[in-house]
Amino acid sequence: MILEGIVTTTAEDGAVNVSPMGPRVEPEMLRFTLRPFQTSQTFQNLRRSGRGVLHVTDDVEMIALAAVGQLPNPKLTRLASGGMMLADACRWYDFRVESLDDTCQRTIIECQVTETGRNRDFFGLNRAKHAVLEAAILATRVHLIPAADVRQQMQRLKPLIEKTSGPAEERAFDFLSRYIEQQLEQSA
Repeated sequence: MILEGIVTTTAEDGAVNVSPMGPRVEPEMLRFTLRPFQTSQTFQNLRRSGRGVLHVTDDVEMIALAAVGQLPNPKLTRLASGGMMLADACRWYDFRVESLDDTCQRTIIECQVTETGRNRDFFGLNRAKHAVLEAAILATRVHLIPAADVRQQMQRLKPLIEKTSGPAEERAFDFLSRYIEQQLEQSA
């Protein structure tokens, strides 16, 4: 199954990259598969260092901002492995790359979990959190999907926000709505 999360990697200059990703996982969470595009910073960092940290979080506002590269100053903690952990995540999985197949545009990276930890309880999910997650995915694919389809999908998600969101989900959805409209207008 695919588990939506956030991966942190470190560039050669020490800069930390924070990127939402949906790895294929097994329930035991001992191994997982990442499939980043070769143009991504995550791919570049993993190819170079072979290390990263996968985070599970219920903070969809963090996911929304990270999806479009606008997460300001995330709280980070350095792990013993040198990986950078998001302090606001629920769980984290430090990992090393076991194999990397870059013969296709979406690289297949097999990862082995080397250490795990828990920062806080997982609050839980609701329909608004799922709507923000889907909107974040749309925001990263706005250049691939016809504008009418993107707008239609956002309209289908909006009632979920109106019915079940809290302040964080409202902020995240409003942010993504503005971001998506801006991207669509720029590409028109």
